[in-house]
Formats: sequence, C-alpha cells, structure tokens
Amino acid sequence: MTSDHPHQPATPVDLAGIGIGPFNLSLAALAHGLPRLRTAFYDQRPAFHWHPGQLIPGTTLQVPFLADLVTLADPTSPWSFLNYLRTRERLFPFYVAERFHIQRAEFDAYCRWVSDQLPTLHFGHRIDAVRWDPHHALFELDHTQLTADGESHTPGRTHARHLVLGIGSAPHVPAPLRPLADAPDTPVIHSADYLDHRTRLLAAGHITVIGSGQSGAEIFLDLLRHRPHGAERLHWLARTPAFAPMEYSKLGLEQFTPDYTRYFHSLPQPVRDDLLPRQWQLYKGIDQDTIAAIHDELYLRTLDGGWPDAVLTPGVTVRTATRIPTGRLELDLTHQQQGSHSRLTTDAVVLATGYRERSVDTLLAALAPHIRRDTRRRPRIDAHHRLVLDPAVTGTIYVQNAERHTHGVGAPDLGLAAWRSAVILNSLTGAATFPLPARTAFTTFGLHPAPGNGQFPDQRGSLARTRT
Repeated sequence: MTSDHPHQPATPVDLAGIGIGPFNLSLAALAHGLPRLRTAFYDQRPAFHWHPGQLIPGTTLQVPFLADLVTLADPTSPWSFLNYLRTRERLFPFYVAERFHIQRAEFDAYCRWVSDQLPTLHFGHRIDAVRWDPHHALFELDHTQLTADGESHTPGRTHARHLVLGIGSAPHVPAPLRPLADAPDTPVIHSADYLDHRTRLLAAGHITVIGSGQSGAEIFLDLLRHRPHGAERLHWLARTPAFAPMEYSKLGLEQFTPDYTRYFHSLPQPVRDDLLPRQWQLYKGIDQDTIAAIHDELYLRTLDGGWPDAVLTPGVTVRTATRIPTGRLELDLTHQQQGSHSRLTTDAVVLATGYRERSVDTLLAALAPHIRRDTRRRPRIDAHHRLVLDPAVTGTIYVQNAERHTHGVGAPDLGLAAWRSAVILNSLTGAATFPLPARTAFTTFGLHPAPGNGQFPDQRGSLARTRT
C-alpha cells in the first residue's frame, strides 16, 4: 500500500480517502467487502469523534435514524444503525422507546462502533502533500504517522488510482470577533468547543450567545436550564430576522432528496448562487421541539411573577468587539431593520456561528493548474461529485461536503450520505454496484427534470478503465 521510494510505487489502492468524518466513513463502510476494491482512508485525529464539543445531553439528530451511514443505499449492510443496536442487545429497548430521531451522543457511539471495525481506516495519519504522477497514472499521497500526543513519527507514501476528499468543515468565527476568539484566556468560545468550556461559562456573570441556528438554540437552552431563576443574565443575538423554525414539512423535506440535488446541479451557476442564501431555513433554522422547549423554560420562570433576565434579539449584527479595561467584553451592535446602534457588555460569548467548508486548494496545491473553476474561482464539480480536471489527469478526485455551490443544501446533510457514497462507488466501479432509485420525490423539480440516478455514469472514474 505504501512506499518510501518515489520511483517504485507499491501496489496502489483503487481509492484513497482523505478525512474520516461521517461521509467518508459511510463510503468506507459501503466499500468494505466489495470484491477487488482496495481502499485506504486517512485522518490525522487519533480516533473518530463527531462534534464532541456539541454532544449536549438530550440533543438529537435532525434526521431520522434511517439516515445512518449505509441504510438508504443498502439496508442489508452489516454497518446499519439497527445492526449496531442488535450487536449491543438494544433492539427491543429501541423498539419500545419509539425514537425516530436518536440522540447525537448515540450517533457518535454508532459511528465509533463502525470505525473501530473497518480495517481500511488509518487514524493518526496527516496528509502532507498530494501530487499526480503522470508516468504511472497515479496520485501520490505523502503522509506522516503521528504519535498519541500529535507529534510527527513516521513518514510514508500511498499511491492511489483515485481520491475522495472528506475533509469536512471548520468552525466559522465572524471577522469582528476573531481577535477576541484568538486571544488567550478570553471567554469567546465557538460552539464546537462548548462542552469543554461549559463549567467556565456557567460561572460567568453574563453570557451572550450569537447565532440563530440549531446549535445556538441548544446552547441557549442548556445555559438557561442551569442558571438561577430571575438571575439568568443571558442574551441571545441573531443576524437572521427571526428565531425561525427549520423547514420540516414533508414536501419541504423533498429538497433533501437526490431528485432535488440533480435539479439544483442542472441550474446555471448564477441561479444556484442566488438561490442558496434564500434557502437558509432549510438548514439554518431551529427544530420545533427545541423552540418549544425554550419557550416552555422561559414561561415556567414567569410563574411567580416577573420575567426571566433573558433577552432574545434577532436581526442584529455585531460590528465590533473589544475587551474593556474591566476585563469584560463590549459588543457594538446594529439592528438591521431599525438602523439603530447599541452596545452590549458581557462576560462571555458563545459563537454558534456555524461552519464553513474547508477549501480543497491547500491540500491540492500541486494540482491547482489541473482544476477547472467557475466564474467565482470555485472548483467545478460534476453530477457524480467529481472535480472537473484537466484531461491530462486521468485519475478522479471525488469530494464530499465540498459541493454545496454545485449540489445545493443537501451537500452537508446526513440524510444524503449513503446515497452520495453509492453514487461515488457506482462511478468508481462503472456499474450499478448499489442500485439506486430512479425517482425519490413526489415533487417534480422543473419543467424538464434532470436525467439520471447515479447508476450509470460515464467511465472517467471507472476501475474498468483505469485498473492496470
């Protein structure tokens, strides 16, 4: 699999994966057991963990348990969530519990169960460089094995016919708050690290949560439940015009189906770019149960008269943020609709400001001349989740959760993980290795629906063509 000699490639793998989050874990699970398919997946972390800083007790996934790593592509897979329950002798308790949406901590435990058993996963490996070797028609991956404390240990090299990037997203910190977030010992915490700082935050005199999505709502609710009645001293700010519910109607959810993904991909780039920001309630809203729980908690705190010391203000932008001589934090606020300004003094800030896709450009710097781009310099990505490359590169680079600009709001959604993995594996093998449905929604998107279901791709990524 690996070789330290650049001129003598060891036996290459058919597919090398960079990053092991839920999406590449899904791909690795579906690929496991496919005859004659050699894969290897790398991640610099020592083990799998899914958003450990946000596994607040009681919080649930926003997709049903059927949106596990494999079921919507292969319900017979041994890596399904139901099989995980069976191996843990928990099927009957789950059946009686009637939980359609499982807790996040349980999804994390399920994914770790899968990751612990797949021999193709290599944690503790940092990818240092990716190159194309035109002489051997292979990708070269230079990597370093890391020690338990993250120190560099052993260098190595893997050769692969094809790649799949699943490098995920990174916490987003708005520009006005970056100096404070980067400063040592300053209580400005991204929601990704919430649980690590929860005890310190609860001890703060006044806490501000920024962000109107699900994470912001869950953190506000958790803080509210653990603050004294009448002395909550909480402020929740949001840039959106309202603390709005996430779209969860059945026909609305059809925008998270393969049918809609194909439709969105078929639209012209300017139309896609205009459409995405207007779909924020599809993925940036709050689920109804969390909204109800917040209102219930606030209401209970009025039973003895008075109002809780909690302020919820949407439609607000943070213009600047500074640390004043007293050590407290001062936020300069603008209300978008009123055009008014105000200053808020607080002791700690939690940034529930979401995530941004990690750019593939740094990792693929050596391949930059071969990557075709759109008018905004973003990589072009075809319907089968492949970077559009110069024909001189005969290998394929697939991407996972890096294609929202081409595939729409479903790109980061767990509900499409298994389907996208199946599309990639069908493309890779050049066959309907995983039969996929021709239709997935009652809604017809567009007067001329986009053709194809991911089963019969062209042969660019096919092993039949590239295997030597």
